[in-house]
Amino acid sequence: MREIPGAWHRTAAGAGLVGADGSIRPTIFAEMSALAARTGAINLGQGFPDEDGPADVLDAARAAITDGRNQYPPGRGIPELLSAIAEHQQRFYGLMPDPGSEVLVTAGATEALAATLLALIDGPEDEVVVFEPYYDSYAAVVALAGARLVTVPLRWPDFQPDLDELRRAVGDRTRAILVNDPHNPTGAVFSAEVREEVVRLAERHDAVIVTDEVYEHLVFGDAHVPIAGLPGAWDRTLTISSGGKTFSTTGWKVGWVTGPADLVSAVLAVKQFLTYVNASAFQPAIAVGLRLGDEFFRGIADTLRRKRDLLGEGLRAAGFEVSVPAGSYFTVADAQGLGATDAAEFCRSLPERAGVVAIPLTAFTTPERRRQYSTLVRFAACKRTEVLEEAARRLASAR
Repeated sequence: MREIPGAWHRTAAGAGLVGADGSIRPTIFAEMSALAARTGAINLGQGFPDEDGPADVLDAARAAITDGRNQYPPGRGIPELLSAIAEHQQRFYGLMPDPGSEVLVTAGATEALAATLLALIDGPEDEVVVFEPYYDSYAAVVALAGARLVTVPLRWPDFQPDLDELRRAVGDRTRAILVNDPHNPTGAVFSAEVREEVVRLAERHDAVIVTDEVYEHLVFGDAHVPIAGLPGAWDRTLTISSGGKTFSTTGWKVGWVTGPADLVSAVLAVKQFLTYVNASAFQPAIAVGLRLGDEFFRGIADTLRRKRDLLGEGLRAAGFEVSVPAGSYFTVADAQGLGATDAAEFCRSLPERAGVVAIPLTAFTTPERRRQYSTLVRFAACKRTEVLEEAARRLASAR
């Protein structure tokens, strides 16, 4: 077999996709989605909605295409979206980024994360601290950048980190602390103490805080609190979000980065050689979405809360123990009571057993910590109510 060039091999290895023979395996998401298609199972594995977003946003995209907004937009993003992002940050969080220098539009949050870490990492001595389980692209991008991934475990059932473990993880080699809040895959919302400790440690060790806040409007208790708004945080924080989860437009891939001008410019320096620009007709539509009324943002959280509760009830009836999420699309359940000892094998058998697809939490972990999550399974609640009801019926009948 021909040897894979180093950067690609590091990326695949970081994502846990390199087999013992050096071959590249498909991700667990691709495997489970293919299994759903083959068996006709309900796919509660991947986190994408099965309903369209608000009509005003969709109409704005159609109008932009009709009006000829189909060529390259400006490198930082179209002015109306840059302004809408800045207005959004002020409206919800009291932050006031300059739309001309402190906001950057990206090809979704995933590109924003990649460009940010590639911009920040200087070499193999650098470390990036993340909370584990983690969104799978984090390890891949850290590996691509040539840095070392350092993880802080989140433990069942509340998935809050131990602050002493966090303190031990952050040191003078820490280049970035990456915080995903609300958290994928666990659905946790970090406590005020965790957020404050992240800021304190970043200041002490001169690290940059990178936040992934794509579920910022999908929280079920108190309103989302961005780390960038905490005392002393703004000057060292890059905040990343996107319109995909908020407006049910995950395929449009419109994200953004906000933060101090020097850090945002560093991200732009990398981003311009990745996608350069993207989504010219979708950018004005997301600007419309960000300016929707408060009732819209309350409504999407209320709707998802009801779906979370419906899914949780179904999982408990089927014999799972459930961690109640405080935000995001996702619910984590323990399948140990159903005889599971290996979450991946349990998920591979679930479509035949119950006609439902889920994702093992071990897909989001390092090999060293996989045993801690060996019976935990992630389900996505971002589906139509009737789909969740049918999934709950199937799970209960297969018990």
